[in-house]
Amino acid sequence: MAEEKDKKPDNIVYNTETEQYNANILPYGSNVGAPAIQVEDVTAWKSYHANKANHHFKSRFDELKKAYKELLEEVNCNDIIFNARYNFEPIIGQVYHLYQGEDHVFLSMIKPHECTFEHIGSFRLSASNVWERVPSQSKTQ
Repeated sequence: MAEEKDKKPDNIVYNTETEQYNANILPYGSNVGAPAIQVEDVTAWKSYHANKANHHFKSRFDELKKAYKELLEEVNCNDIIFNARYNFEPIIGQVYHLYQGEDHVFLSMIKPHECTFEHIGSFRLSASNVWERVPSQSKTQ
């Protein structure tokens, strides 16, 4: 019977460790008359910000995809040039021209308007020994 006497009803907030009533320090209402706890509807917020995040990720993906394509093109051009025929040592910073011969690809110092072979592109050797495409020079130069 002593245990029943020490029990408090559920609507009374009593801390047995400090032996005090602590309803006034709780972050929520502790009795029947307290305002109801309402859960906010965050569906619109989630939807709006999820769309913004998805747009950000799609933009980043598109940037990476474009950079990947550019890198792949650069690798392919370098592969073609390093496998092309030429009988000179290229100088860093100098522009050279890649041509399609009858049965092979070759690199030349001869400008496109001075040559009758099919001009594939013009390239400059960078300090890191990577061939970089330069804008095609006009035929009148």
